[in-house]
Amino acid sequence: MADGAPLAGVKSLAVVCPSWVGDAVMATPVLRALRGALPGGKIVGIMRPGLEEVLAGNPWLDEMVVCDNRGFVGPGKLGRALRRVEAEAALILPNSFGTALGARLGGALVRIGYARGGRGWLLTHKKSVPLVGAFPRKPVAMVKYYGELGAFALGISAEKIGDRMELVVTDRERRAADGLLKDVKGDFVLMNPGANRSDKRWPAERFGKVAARLSDDMGVKIVVSGSPAERDILEAVVREVKAAGSRSAKLQTAIVNIGERGVRLGSLKGVIERARVLITNDTGPRHIAAALGTPVVTLFGPTDHRWTTLNYQKERILLAEPFLPEELVADRHVKACAIEKISVGDVVAAAEELMDRHSDEREAASSTLPS
Repeated sequence: MADGAPLAGVKSLAVVCPSWVGDAVMATPVLRALRGALPGGKIVGIMRPGLEEVLAGNPWLDEMVVCDNRGFVGPGKLGRALRRVEAEAALILPNSFGTALGARLGGALVRIGYARGGRGWLLTHKKSVPLVGAFPRKPVAMVKYYGELGAFALGISAEKIGDRMELVVTDRERRAADGLLKDVKGDFVLMNPGANRSDKRWPAERFGKVAARLSDDMGVKIVVSGSPAERDILEAVVREVKAAGSRSAKLQTAIVNIGERGVRLGSLKGVIERARVLITNDTGPRHIAAALGTPVVTLFGPTDHRWTTLNYQKERILLAEPFLPEELVADRHVKACAIEKISVGDVVAAAEELMDRHSDEREAASSTLPS
């Protein structure tokens, strides 16, 4: 850590983690760098409910504190959490005014974050938001965005933090995944057809068509996963495969819906770790897969992929409008970037290419093992 850096001499640090699953995963390079720079200090992660499962088993945080800081009373809750852990400094990764206010109420003497949304006066050390191109601002990859803030806090270059995301699957999470996959033997393709917005969801019936094609062509089992709120979406995928199964005996038992079995984020990590490939909309499981080294096909509609560039070699990104001019942002061109434009054939081809490559890599790795 550089002398004079905002965190120089700090012995107790609280990291206010991002709110979404994917963003929390994209912040892991910063957590790793903080641990390396503060080997004897105490680092506490403060996070929304559920993210403690995503980050379970990590070696960077001494403690994880769950705090639902949404809504009008959120800053007060965050402030009380910070006081309980007696944080000397707070690194505020989210952009909201409320998180900066919570850090101020929590009594942290050092408060580091991006100066945006009128919250600069609440921070002791503020960094300007990265700008790319002219107004309106072009997308900045969130891994880089968090990395630059972490580098500012440590007084180092962002290149030293890097963009390699990491997660850990605990033994407990692997046992939970074993229960979800109790009737799945051998390789399987995992599908995540849900998303927090309807315009980010590729049609469930098309996921079903891809599932039927991959099972028929590659002989793999299909596992479909989602939250309880996505029950109808998962059932639509299963119905499509069952309909194809009426014409092919091979497909009658080709798909397993683990969403019916109570998937949690921790057990989902264990499932993703074992998948041959994940096919997903632009959601948190995509980032979990990349952090665990699982091949992933990601479908993008009216959310610009440049906000979440991962630099992950085992990912194939399919854009609804791949020829959108670079100066335009997909988020502002919803009709042109309607996710329905992505074809079944393109998804099948991307998944099969990744599976073939993954098989070749596994064979090469096994051939180098001592006999």
